[in-house]
Amino acid sequence: MEELYTLEREVGRGSYGVVFEGHMAKTGQRVAVKRLPCSNPECIELYLQELWAMRSTARNHVNVIALHSCLLQTGPRSLKPLKAGKLPLRLVESVLKGSVSAPQSEEGSNSQFKTQRKTNSVSRLQDRTNTVQVRAKLQNKTESNASDSTTPQRPHNRARKRPAQGQEEQMGHLRCLALWLVMEYCDGGDLNQYLLSRPPDTQRNHSVVQQLCSAVAFLHSLGITHRDLKPDNVLVCVTPKGPVVKVADFGLSKMSDCVLDGDVTRQHFSSTCGSDFYMAPEVWGGLTYTAQADIFSLGVMFWAVLERITFVEEGTTQEQLGAYVCKGRSGWLMPLGEALWENAELQLCIPMKFKRAPPLPPPPGPAMCSLLLDMLASNPDARPPADQLEARVHSALKEDSH
Repeated sequence: MEELYTLEREVGRGSYGVVFEGHMAKTGQRVAVKRLPCSNPECIELYLQELWAMRSTARNHVNVIALHSCLLQTGPRSLKPLKAGKLPLRLVESVLKGSVSAPQSEEGSNSQFKTQRKTNSVSRLQDRTNTVQVRAKLQNKTESNASDSTTPQRPHNRARKRPAQGQEEQMGHLRCLALWLVMEYCDGGDLNQYLLSRPPDTQRNHSVVQQLCSAVAFLHSLGITHRDLKPDNVLVCVTPKGPVVKVADFGLSKMSDCVLDGDVTRQHFSSTCGSDFYMAPEVWGGLTYTAQADIFSLGVMFWAVLERITFVEEGTTQEQLGAYVCKGRSGWLMPLGEALWENAELQLCIPMKFKRAPPLPPPPGPAMCSLLLDMLASNPDARPPADQLEARVHSALKEDSH
């Protein structure tokens, strides 16, 4: 690895693996290097999904994270680049068989690198997929006391977790220890960190919304449904002309074999996955769903970005951008998707007139509020498709500016 890349410090850690900041040895270019330990067939399948999706997007869109290369670790100090269009057959075999020969200690295979740990808080997800047969568990709803702070507190842990890595050791020799994904480095952090560390700026918020529209339209045109759009999975590159946002983390994404008649929404999915505060009502209800679930997630993000709506994840002090419904006098926060699943006729109050994080930006105008309501419709068919959304956002912002 050190012949190709130099790892400097850990910048993120989650259920799947670790992300490091590094440099290309020859050019000195800064990169992000993501290590995915291959010790569990369920995780391996999601790794391969992410790799395949990132290879499909290549470097063809400025608002989608770019994959420079992928390396396969076969020993403590043995890595080899994977050729474009190729998947490691041993990992594919592990997925098909549902087992691997032995889990590998991350500490052991990582001992060749000296890194400084800096763990970031990562939302916990639980993916229930038909292909990997992982069961999701929805926790019972309980009410909590209202918070005295300006930022609403999330009442209890409702997040879904991704599949845990295997704990039982099996006999044999594992040759595929890890995948290393080398990606472009984003110096602005994720969308939460970037926006909430700065005073509100209407022009900046509008730019972020338009860039996200363009990215999702591009993904859907390739038949890729992201299925976990949220501020944590949007990275930011800081440039003299303003922020450039990058949609990232394709571990839960799904690719259609083809886009039928140019319509990605004909592909249906049945696995329940994503993050509570951004999930569409049909996903909450366990129904089959299409790429229109991504449009709902975008609507939640847009609303939160434009009005600076935040909540605090249980067990952390970090504010998260996200919209919700307040239930009862205690102010219990219910995700929009869950609230709309329980009551499809629920009227959302856009703009939100309370529980916004100061300093407050001006609320979105009537045209943008109307578009947000369409994006957050309980009926997926009523939401605008991604290929029309960019034009509608541009039109709404232009109309409100007058």
